[in-house]
Amino acid sequence: METEYKTKKQAGRFLEYGGQYVPETLMNELNKMADVYQEAKANPDFQAELADLLVNYANRPSLLYYAKNMTEDLGGAQIYFKREDLNHTGAHKINNVIGQALLAKKMGKKRLIAETGAGQHGVATATIAALFGLECEVFMGKEDTDRQRLNVYRMELLGAKVHAVTSGSMVLKDAINAALQDFAARLEDTFYVMGSATGPHPYPEMVRDFQSVISQESKQQIQDQLGRLPDKVIACVGGGSNAIGSFAHYIDHPEVDLIGVEAAGKGVDTDLTAATIEKGRLGVFHGMKSLFLQNDSGQINPVYSISAGLDYPGVGPEHAALAAEHRARYVGITDDEAVAAFEYIAKQEGIIAAIESCHAVAYVQKLAPTLPKDQVIVCTLSGRGDKDVAAIAKYRGVEIYE
Repeated sequence: METEYKTKKQAGRFLEYGGQYVPETLMNELNKMADVYQEAKANPDFQAELADLLVNYANRPSLLYYAKNMTEDLGGAQIYFKREDLNHTGAHKINNVIGQALLAKKMGKKRLIAETGAGQHGVATATIAALFGLECEVFMGKEDTDRQRLNVYRMELLGAKVHAVTSGSMVLKDAINAALQDFAARLEDTFYVMGSATGPHPYPEMVRDFQSVISQESKQQIQDQLGRLPDKVIACVGGGSNAIGSFAHYIDHPEVDLIGVEAAGKGVDTDLTAATIEKGRLGVFHGMKSLFLQNDSGQINPVYSISAGLDYPGVGPEHAALAAEHRARYVGITDDEAVAAFEYIAKQEGIIAAIESCHAVAYVQKLAPTLPKDQVIVCTLSGRGDKDVAAIAKYRGVEIYE
């Protein structure tokens, strides 16, 4: 039986969340994009080109890996990791970028722009721009360019121009503001490749669909390996692209528990947090109606996380709807817990995972021992952690000289 948020999806709504809260000039362009996207969804040639690039460029399907050592060490449920960290460019971001870049070509655009937090979406966009011969400019908060200097250089190496945004808190939300302003000023030649399942319609739907390859694969892979669906699917949530992709093909299976893990920062009950679903309230920001961390006047609060990819003050509208309908639940993990998980999965499984992903790993560490041994957890590793090694070393008081 279809749930309400799914039946309203076609209008760009998930329950009351979503919509288009943008100037009229931008709305016209977004509606063109939505029309082109609907046509592309039904176009066999477009879908064939997308599938070919996912396999032969992005290196899909990604592995579904049984974490034997962690399973034995934690002593409860069986743990499987969906290895998006093994994709070309090192994260799930490439899935969505390939799809949106193909749409940009279809619309005759010559220039891609993107926002980025941890830098992985920027790297993926710069990568595809290089492949397709398109111009690329990436907007990144100055705070994030400082803590993710490796990814800034990677983007520049790929031919992209990186703008360090110095307005506001100089983090992801400010990068999105700058990207939206640039997009509105250059609609004739520019396609804004949005990296998360956020923003005005049709972005939440497009990003969800392009990222749904994650759960499409994991659902088939776990059935091939075990002959059954998992009991729990777990993924980290900032804006929510990796999580909605990880959940998508399980939403109509109510027996599968969907769990999103937010960045609690220094604690959900402190001001230094990014746990939007646990602490947020209904509002409008970045062209969408959703949940946001905001004050009594409706002004967006500064947010904090050790993870540049999770310190966003809102969440994608479909996640807000899933939470409202109790179809998914959302929990917070602190910086300390995520750093401990970063070290734990490295030592147990030989995997250096992104600090974003390690928020989900930390919750797996908590949950698995409480479950029977016949229960199965699938957790998405959204990216690899090379970009985070220096920052985690600094967090632990270790100086790394490059």
